[in-house]
Amino acid sequence: MASFHIQNFGCRATQADAAAIERQLVDRGYVAVRATAGADVVVVNTCTVTASADAQARQAIRSIHRANPGARIVVTGCYAQRAPEELAQLEGVAWVVGNSHKPEIPHLVEQMSSGFVPLGELQSDPMSLAHAPAKILTGNIFEQTAVLVAPVAGGECGHTRPTLKIQDGCNNRCAYCVIPFVRGRSRSLPPVHVLEEIRRLAAAGYREVVLSGINLGSYGRDLRPRVEFADLIRRILDESPLERLRISSVEPMDVTQDLVALVASTDRLAPHFHIPLQSGSDRILAAMHRWYRAAHYARRVELIRELLPHAGIGADLIAGFPGETNADHHATLELVRRLPFTYLHVFAFSKRPGTEAAAMSNDVPPEVVQQRSRELRALAAEKAAAFRATQLGRPLRVLTLRRSGEGPTGTWTEALSSNYLEVRVAGSWSANQMFDVRITATDGSCLVGEPLQA
Repeated sequence: MASFHIQNFGCRATQADAAAIERQLVDRGYVAVRATAGADVVVVNTCTVTASADAQARQAIRSIHRANPGARIVVTGCYAQRAPEELAQLEGVAWVVGNSHKPEIPHLVEQMSSGFVPLGELQSDPMSLAHAPAKILTGNIFEQTAVLVAPVAGGECGHTRPTLKIQDGCNNRCAYCVIPFVRGRSRSLPPVHVLEEIRRLAAAGYREVVLSGINLGSYGRDLRPRVEFADLIRRILDESPLERLRISSVEPMDVTQDLVALVASTDRLAPHFHIPLQSGSDRILAAMHRWYRAAHYARRVELIRELLPHAGIGADLIAGFPGETNADHHATLELVRRLPFTYLHVFAFSKRPGTEAAAMSNDVPPEVVQQRSRELRALAAEKAAAFRATQLGRPLRVLTLRRSGEGPTGTWTEALSSNYLEVRVAGSWSANQMFDVRITATDGSCLVGEPLQA
């Protein structure tokens, strides 16, 4: 049976799609391999949120083809949906499959499987396999109704914190964002299926699951009857034994008092909110077509801090949106200084074809964009360090990951706290252990903790 490898780029949603494809291929008897070099089929799952993401995908495809010219490369994901012809020109690509047809990939692999020749048995120049023109399979993404589902159990956390995508697509039209045009309308996984996946993960021994989506806070609005996101969370708590649930990025409008109070009411919900901000200038927020203003955003963050004094609070920021002035940038800096952020993700503005912002003519000079990005990242580092300092002497609930090492005081094991801080726990611990530690020191961007119990 043919072997395959999936190479991912982009967000948790992209990773979740890949996990679903992997599950389907394995169920059909195909063998997953760790590296592209030994694979008969390589699925490249792309992102297109920035021009840099596009470039990384093209570079990866070229590298895969050079290293393994006999592999059939299937390119899918958001870049494949946005610009399939562009990707079809790359050598080695057999298929370009948009998000509109991503569920068809296992069937395409089956169709191709009759022509597979094991790499070790190729008698002729394997480059000849790449000469056939790539086929393109894309369609109207707004007709897509499926939500590809399979937990992502890998990544930076070492197979201890599965990510479960329960929502896809977005009905918003932010001026800078191409994602609605490559992901389609918002659609949700029915609660019964969410609960099935959560129970399956808990039964497999996982202690924490991360809920994710393209616009997670809009979960359930497309279902009939409509389901509120907070009500789904309550059902997960009431109807599953999962020890800890973490919520990924939620738009400011969806960070309601009910949701914050729910998180504050139980230790089974991680006290961690990621709330995209993008700008602290009301003028720029309006130009971006964001549905809130700085004061609205601030009230939500202040509510979190009031009910959850030690919650992790993160945000996304875009530096250099067209027309952004020095005054707009300083408004963002001042808002960030004032609010209790614990980390920030800063992005330099990148024009995306087809978006409203791509047609704007009042670009910020690249050197100014880079300078503003550096200032925001420096402020983010200050805020993160200040928050870590407030954790000294406190008990924190942590989940051990897989990485470990040796330091001046002996062996340590990497762990993640409930409020989203990296902790080096004294001693050697197996992954997926959850217990309390007392924070005794800081070590760069990490905290140092001593176990209170095992």
